[in-house]
Amino acid sequence: MFPPGDAYAMTAHATAVLERLARSALLPVCVLSGVVVVFGFFFPAIVGSVVSGRGWLVLSLLFFGTGLTYLALLPVDSPDADDSQPGAPYLLRVRHLSWRNWAGGFLARQDPVTFGVPVVVLGGFFAARLLAPTQTGVAVTAARRVLFGRFDWVFLGAMFLAVGYAFVLLVGPWGSIRLGGPDAEPDYTYPTYFAMVFTAGIAAGVVFWGPAESLFHYGSPPPGTGVTPRSAAAAVVALTYASFHWGVSAWCAYLVVGLPIAYYTHQHGAPLRVSTILTPFLGVDGLDGALAKLVDVLAIFATIGGIATSVAFVGQQFLAGITFQWGVAVGGSGALLFVAGLVVIYGVSAESGVQRGIRRIAGVNLVLFVLFALLLLIVGPRGFVLDVGAAALGRYATDFVSMSFVASSPWAADWTVWNWAWWFSWAPFAGLFLAALSKGRRVRTVVFTGVVATSVASVCWHLLFGGTALALQRSGRADVLATIDAAGGAEAVAGFPVLAALPLSRLLLFAFLALIVVFIVTSADTSTLVVSILATRRGVAPTTGSIVFWGVLQGLVAGAVLLVGGGESLQVAAVLTGGPFAVLSVVALAGLTLAFRRHERGRSTLVGRIRAAVGRAGDPPGDDG
Repeated sequence: MFPPGDAYAMTAHATAVLERLARSALLPVCVLSGVVVVFGFFFPAIVGSVVSGRGWLVLSLLFFGTGLTYLALLPVDSPDADDSQPGAPYLLRVRHLSWRNWAGGFLARQDPVTFGVPVVVLGGFFAARLLAPTQTGVAVTAARRVLFGRFDWVFLGAMFLAVGYAFVLLVGPWGSIRLGGPDAEPDYTYPTYFAMVFTAGIAAGVVFWGPAESLFHYGSPPPGTGVTPRSAAAAVVALTYASFHWGVSAWCAYLVVGLPIAYYTHQHGAPLRVSTILTPFLGVDGLDGALAKLVDVLAIFATIGGIATSVAFVGQQFLAGITFQWGVAVGGSGALLFVAGLVVIYGVSAESGVQRGIRRIAGVNLVLFVLFALLLLIVGPRGFVLDVGAAALGRYATDFVSMSFVASSPWAADWTVWNWAWWFSWAPFAGLFLAALSKGRRVRTVVFTGVVATSVASVCWHLLFGGTALALQRSGRADVLATIDAAGGAEAVAGFPVLAALPLSRLLLFAFLALIVVFIVTSADTSTLVVSILATRRGVAPTTGSIVFWGVLQGLVAGAVLLVGGGESLQVAAVLTGGPFAVLSVVALAGLTLAFRRHERGRSTLVGRIRAAVGRAGDPPGDDG
């Protein structure tokens, strides 16, 4: 069937057969588990007493997991969409080796520095946490206090510079640059492009904090705002700051890392690495040096630490939803079971490639996100949400500069500076993914998608979900703040009493649990693929073994957080890497400006293009002048 020695074709055929068998097994399991879960969800009084808490967890994971895995394993629509073709899919490709070559092919392809150092650091962190938990916590807390207290100006300044630079790119001459050359074509339709950029970068934080952050600001307004806690004015301020922390500024952190990578990769042949932002200073040939490897090592540690702690925290949120819905205890091992299920789902998605699992699940995520938001708008307190939301948007616009340069205070360190550090720590993997997907797009389109469109989606979500939570809290229909206090201050429980107080509550709760799973999968599969690329030797594609290793490692780190604790410490440690990347973002923008001035002269601004278009429209027919 295959020519002698065509091992890759034989491996591809064997993989296709295995995937076909897997699909045939997954579909009936998805249907059967889905029937039980849906029936139990909408008729809990009948089924709830029959199934235990752990049973509901297993059934829920089976339903969501088999459905998403089946989707990831469906074959591509056409041979042209295969990951072996040039372009962004090629940059993000995974090399499928035979089973017996997994270990050897995996080890032979790893970069000893970018692979070994993050693994050793993560292992050392948990060893320290296990052997000296108090000292480890104290050290991490002290580092946070110094960085966020004394160097808060670095984060605030770098983020404001990022916003200004994004605006310049939108209206300036460099926005017309087409990444990959004037004849380059995008690899994806625009809706697919937006879906992957948005869902990879936002993770489950949008469902975790959507109903919670506004409530915290409502109960304890930011200092200097001059509003009374739990007042009507406090509601406006609360939505303003939630929108600010998840809006334009936040998404600019991804852009200022991703756009330089995209430009040097698609225009000048640099490798798809986070360290590529240093190309103007080191040259393409200098990206194998110690400084470049240090940048990639920091990127891997930030990504693994950030995603793993997110998986752990989201697991707690999902389990809180199961307990809330069915009134059953899941047990201490339930979170570990949830993490194990997620590892399988996002591992299969990452291994299937961008053209299959990552792209399709991102599409499902976006559709579910929009449908849930529309349903919430229909059944929720629309009048309050629209009135307070409009006031919050107005205050966001007028107070943007003052909020961006908030005075040093414990509140600023805990909220604004923490959020900026968090977004900068996620910028390496989200920015690299944005870069890989952006071939054939104009710089202006990349900025519009990566900043404007994504921030509109996340701000609308916070206004809608946060506004609904505030309306119910103020009217007394749901005391969400009391529920959070009763749970020891855990934000994970915030969404459930909000949804339970609305019409169609069971449908909303069901969709909310689905969103929790799908959102974390769309970030974890992307991070797994990106880390596999960064840890693999330059010029070599990661293998299935790489995907399995890094996917499992993320799961093990999340499990270790749940078993030995240290989730807050690891999260802080990962977020602290936002400091170096805030500085690197400024360096990257300086280098990108030099490159643009050197290579991209003579381009027209957006205003000039509009004027030219208006002039042409006003010319008389047949006037060639």
